[in-house]
This record gives sequence, structure tokens and C-alpha cells, in this order.
Amino acid sequence: MNAATMTANSAKIDTREALLDAGISIMLEKGYTNAGISEILQAVGVPKGSFYHYFDSKEDFAIAIIARTGDVYAQRMSRIFGNSSLKPIDRLRKYFSEARADMVTKECRKGCLIGNLSQEMADQSESLRDALRTVLQNGRIVLTACIVEAQKNGEILNDRPAADLAQFIQSAWTGAMLLSKTQKSPESLDVFNRLIFEDVLKSK
Repeated sequence: MNAATMTANSAKIDTREALLDAGISIMLEKGYTNAGISEILQAVGVPKGSFYHYFDSKEDFAIAIIARTGDVYAQRMSRIFGNSSLKPIDRLRKYFSEARADMVTKECRKGCLIGNLSQEMADQSESLRDALRTVLQNGRIVLTACIVEAQKNGEILNDRPAADLAQFIQSAWTGAMLLSKTQKSPESLDVFNRLIFEDVLKSK
């Protein structure tokens, strides 16, 4: 591969990534339905043909955005839950503490793109629903593994299945994020953290 080809390929990757970045930002702000392709193209500064060079449709674009967002979540989870220097229960605390801090930094606006799109599009598009479900399922797998380890260490009671606890925690966090957006306050996130770690994930 010569230098010119490498440069062209790099430019293609950069354009695709720029479109995804703009799409994520705009969909966080406006949702799927109100995010216009023209607005995304204008934000990146590329012609309409460039969009359809990389994506077959707006739905295909959204699926790529969901996958990209899932990768970002996976990297964060790997950084925290893969940290063996922390006890499993402390990994859980750190994960949700960082997520709370991120929400506060955003002034309790926008929230979680996966949660937002799940509310908006799960009943509208089977393809988007499948993509969203995959991201959520992958997150639950990581939470479940951490809870299993905490139960084995005696940090959390093993009177309830780890998978059930993980699903409940994910559901509760999603609801808390929605409330924090509505109330423009982290209060619901603080209640989540208090009750999850004081009452749901009980220690011996």
C-alpha cells in the first residue's frame, strides 16, 4: 500500500468518525427523530454524498452510533471492573460514582444515549432495538461477573442471583438517569447510590 492510498484510507476513517461524533452529540441533544442528516453534515462540513458513502440510511447510521457508544461504555467498564487492585464492591461504587460525576458535569442534561434511544426507538425499529439490547446485555454481563466475585468474597450476600441483582441495578440506574434529566438534579442518582449500596447489595 503506497502513501497516497494510506492517506486516502485515513481520510475516509476520519470522515466516518467525525460523522459518528456529530451524530452522537446531536442525538444526545435532540433524539433520533429530530436529528437531521443535514444538520449532521453541516456540523462536519461534508457533502450529502459523503454520508451515504459510509451509511446506507439514517437507521444504519444510528446502529453504528449505538455500537460506537457501546464500545465507549465497554472501555470504561473494562478500566474499572478490570482493576483487580480494587475490591469488587469498590469497583461497583467507583463505576456509579464516576457516572454520577459525569452527569453532574453535563448539568444533568442529555443523559445516556443508550437509555434515551431505548425510550424513543425500541418500539419503532427492530434493528435499533436489537442493537440497544446488545449494549445493555453486555453491560449486565460485566455487572453480573463483578457481583458474583463480590458474593464469593463475602462482600455481598449470595441469597439472590447475581444476574437478578445486575438487572435490577441496571434498571434502577436507567430510571435514576431519567429522573435526573427531568429534575435537572443529581438527587435521584444519590438516592440510587445510597439504597443500592446500603440495602440492595447487602454484606454479611
